[in-house]
Amino acid sequence: MMERRTLLQAALLAPWLLPAVARGAACATPGWADALRRDLDAMADELTRTLHPWPVPDKVFVPEAYGLRPGEPATAAIRRAVDACAAAGGGVVRLAQGDYVSGTIDLRSGVMLEVAEGARLLASTDLKDYPERRARRPTVQDSNMGMNQSLIFAEGCTRVGVRGKGLIDGRGTPANFPGEETTGATPGRPFLIRMLDCSRVVIADVRLKDSPCWMQNYLNCEDLIVDGIHVENQANHNNDGIDIDGCRRVIVRNCFISAEDDALCFKGASQRPIDQVLVEHCRLYSTCNALKFGTDSQGDFRNVLVRHVEVGGPAADMRAMKRRKADGGISWESVDGATVERVLVHDARIVRAESPLFLRLGDRGRVRPEQARPQPGRLRRIVFDRITGSDNGRRGSFFTGVPGHAIEDVLLRDVDLPMTATTEPAVRQQDIPEAPAEYPDPHMFSTVMPAYGLWTRHVRRLTLQRVRFTTTDPDPRPMLLAGPDADSPCTP
Repeated sequence: MMERRTLLQAALLAPWLLPAVARGAACATPGWADALRRDLDAMADELTRTLHPWPVPDKVFVPEAYGLRPGEPATAAIRRAVDACAAAGGGVVRLAQGDYVSGTIDLRSGVMLEVAEGARLLASTDLKDYPERRARRPTVQDSNMGMNQSLIFAEGCTRVGVRGKGLIDGRGTPANFPGEETTGATPGRPFLIRMLDCSRVVIADVRLKDSPCWMQNYLNCEDLIVDGIHVENQANHNNDGIDIDGCRRVIVRNCFISAEDDALCFKGASQRPIDQVLVEHCRLYSTCNALKFGTDSQGDFRNVLVRHVEVGGPAADMRAMKRRKADGGISWESVDGATVERVLVHDARIVRAESPLFLRLGDRGRVRPEQARPQPGRLRRIVFDRITGSDNGRRGSFFTGVPGHAIEDVLLRDVDLPMTATTEPAVRQQDIPEAPAEYPDPHMFSTVMPAYGLWTRHVRRLTLQRVRFTTTDPDPRPMLLAGPDADSPCTP
């Protein structure tokens, strides 16, 4: 029998809800949320109006004109074409047809690398073809990951990008690039694209497949457009889809991403703020976190609007190295001192996620070795509005800070998420450790959390409006449960 518990019915299982339900009309939409929606809509309009691909000169440079011979590696000829393009004031370096096998390609200002329809850029499988490119400005990523090799690399460039209807294949299988799954260093497994301290960056239309490590890393870039790309990164460990770190004025739209690790991940290892971000009309699938800020969270993350997206685990007809369900659907985390605020997700569908929603304010404090350990940051003014989904798992969503550092000002409105019921015992909330320095992921505590819908701890000023989690079979857990140091949610 279908079990569809309303918020009032859930209150019978969660007595702390009753006072909030009883006061009803006294709990209006918080004023900050209405102002945030207006501000972020205006931001999106301004980004859409002003942030466009840079005008690429119509000069075309092909590797075949710079010494490329059939059957030979293309690295040197592509590099010569890039240098000639830059010297001529910019233009297109076009891989026009067939296969181009290459090691590291260093892009320069004014250069658009184009992989034309019918062409393939194939990453060399010889690690010696990827000389190290150490960042001129060291960041936490350098001290933590120890990864300085890439197929396509740019640093300090303006007007740079990759486009085309062709394919870039990293050929990043463990047979070609072995390595262990890790939350730290990934030596010997290059990124496919890495751009540092660049401005006016365009990544458009191209298909990207099977990187040895992260697919893309954009660190401390301004005016970044990622539009219409298709990413399938299901070949190796740590196969993120896109990692955007400390960037300002960003549009990600019309993208399909299927990733073994995080699909669209924002980070703060650059120790620069992420500000003014629009994500729209994307499908993001992952067996880790489909949409995420973290774990590296040293730089602030604010003024972010996500709309009209589907996120979650890969469907049965997609390639996948691991489990089909995502660990987390939408995961916002601050564990290294960052302020995460003014983030709105609306009109999103969450599918095949064990924990559709996850908020974590922690105290890992990871910075560069010579830097002082920061205090915990802040996680506040977060909105989830018009969220639906299907085929989600049994763990449940949860929001948790740490003692003395609560998550603040969260609104869930018009949320309707079906979950899978469990007959297994749930972890008791008194048995859930605080674990302030633990790596933050939705699986960090238990496979079955205390509520099948939402459990909260160390959360202040949580507002729920027309929020419903449902199960198709009976589940012994309450739909909603507030743990220690969590305000009873305001539920009109």
